[in-house]
Amino acid sequence: MTDQQPPDSRPTANDNQRLKRLLESAAYRPADADVEYLSGDDSRGVRLLLDYQKPESLMREQGIEDTIVVFGSTRIQEPAAAQRQVDERRQQLASNPGDPALQQQLKRAIRLQKKSHYYEVATRFGELVGAFGLSGEAVRAGQQSNITLVTGGGPGIMEAANRGAFNSGARNIGLNISLPHEQAPNPYITPELCFSFHYFATRKLHFLLRAKALVAFPGGYGTLDELFDTLTLIQTEKIAPLPVVLVGQPFWQQALNIPFLVDEGVIDSADAELFCYAESADEIWQSILNWHDQTGES
Repeated sequence: MTDQQPPDSRPTANDNQRLKRLLESAAYRPADADVEYLSGDDSRGVRLLLDYQKPESLMREQGIEDTIVVFGSTRIQEPAAAQRQVDERRQQLASNPGDPALQQQLKRAIRLQKKSHYYEVATRFGELVGAFGLSGEAVRAGQQSNITLVTGGGPGIMEAANRGAFNSGARNIGLNISLPHEQAPNPYITPELCFSFHYFATRKLHFLLRAKALVAFPGGYGTLDELFDTLTLIQTEKIAPLPVVLVGQPFWQQALNIPFLVDEGVIDSADAELFCYAESADEIWQSILNWHDQTGES
């Protein structure tokens, strides 16, 4: 009888190739390191949770408890910049006076220039909120109070409000959103409180989660979206009531025909009392203080 030789257990070149393919396969990749999987439809719930949880964790670490939210157009610039836009449009039109598109652009630039004083109002209001956050016992103790200004983090009115809080030496928050045409954060946001969201839904949640007031300057679809979200949540008692201040009564009364909605019966007359108007930073601030005094809130 001849002795049988044991099989050779050393890996072959083919074995090594198969092992390499296994280790490099998408299935073997850990879920938290698999960007393709995390970007797919099946992981949307996880992405929503992370989009909410990261800012929530960081704001808790920073001791953010109460906020005042400011919305407004990204296109309303400070007066000098707005005037430059008008001057540029006039120069372009002078070279081609019959161009209807340039004529329309000049009209819009002039309208935006007339609203540029709201940039200054928003800056001043940010200073008031920031100064309040640094007042009294908080200043003597060398600490921040729990009231912090928050915006959408972009340019225009949002930049102005963040800028005002920054000028006062106070922390302030920017809740930016990723868009097809990237919107960079304005430079006045506190770095530890500058966030980027993928989902509007989680961003909206963070706008109102700690809000003690909402201030809406003239704006477009985004401002209207956030304003109506807030009014709907107050109307349906999904959130506790809070003061809503619309800055620029002439603009808002033309943009929103609330009496028409009441007359049509699609909202109650009480719903028309869910907000008030103001023109100056001091009026905005006083409206917020009055509301909280009248309701017994701190």
